Amino acid sequence: MRRLLLAGGSLVVVSGAGLALARAGASRAADPASATAGAATFRVTRRDIAAQVKATGVIKPRVGAEVRVGSRISGVVKRLHVQIGDTVARGQLLAELDDRDLVALRDQAAATLRQLEAAKRYAEADLRRKRELFAAKTLAQSDLDVVEREVAVNEQQVEAARASLAYATAQVGYARITAPISGVVASVATEEGETVAASFAAPTFLTLLDPARLEVWAYVDETDIGRIRNGQAARFTVDTYGDEEFVGRVTAVHPKAEIRDNVVDYVTVVQFQRPRNRTLRPEMTTTVRVALATRTNVVAVPIRAVRWQGTRAYVLAPQREKATAPERRWVTPGLKDDSYWEIVNGLREGDEIVVGDAATKPESGGRS
Repeated sequence: MRRLLLAGGSLVVVSGAGLALARAGASRAADPASATAGAATFRVTRRDIAAQVKATGVIKPRVGAEVRVGSRISGVVKRLHVQIGDTVARGQLLAELDDRDLVALRDQAAATLRQLEAAKRYAEADLRRKRELFAAKTLAQSDLDVVEREVAVNEQQVEAARASLAYATAQVGYARITAPISGVVASVATEEGETVAASFAAPTFLTLLDPARLEVWAYVDETDIGRIRNGQAARFTVDTYGDEEFVGRVTAVHPKAEIRDNVVDYVTVVQFQRPRNRTLRPEMTTTVRVALATRTNVVAVPIRAVRWQGTRAYVLAPQREKATAPERRWVTPGLKDDSYWEIVNGLREGDEIVVGDAATKPESGGRS
């Protein structure tokens, strides 16, 4: 009998505890504040939305902005006029080779030309005399033909000697290495007194770089490359200048992919003007943002406020009257950036929505 009473008492206690928990749960469900715990309200505003593609990149010289200057002839470096970091102008003398043998060959070619020109003058004078004799019928036609042939040969010999002199003069000129572009000396690969040999390829003396003609190679992922077009505006930053942005524009997309660590990227070329108060150098790492589209003064909400049910988007709106939970408002999202999403339809400026976790009010009319 006592066991039955104890069992009955336990049953009453458990039932009472369950009833208390149920009442507490009902009380929290009826409290709107508990339904939106952990969430915050946001008043819908208008703002500019700019969709963009992010990529890492590196600064590279443009085509023709980096030139390796070498020598077309072999010889000993007699004088080097520049050092690394020097600024040079186009046509400025950079280095000189020992040209004594070349000068001697030029002088020899000049002497040969003068000798042949003297022989040509004598042949022409002899031709004039022979023609007078032939007119007086005291000279045979065959003798006149021989002199005319000698004059013609002398003329060709003079032309060949002039070409040889021009070649020898050019060789002397090759002993003076001049700057093909204006820029900065980026590297020097030889020293005074060294012998350079130009047998199969021109030896590199130094490298010139034009810092005003640089560009950014942005490595864009294959999932985003389809949205990149020539002419799109771009901004990039470099580590040395923190968050300072530099402005550029997309000018090309390389057709061949670059695969790095099994990731397929495409090089997107961004050209920019040289900044006046900053120095950008080749091989600097960049963070690039390519602007895809821009919407100005549009209704926008934080990205965390947009929720999805299948393919339909909605936001949560707090109730003005007391209710158990915010209600759903179906919306049509448009363009988005890193923080905000454009709302094309479903919200107006000044509406309040819930950002964060919140319990939702059951939808009527078949929405669930």
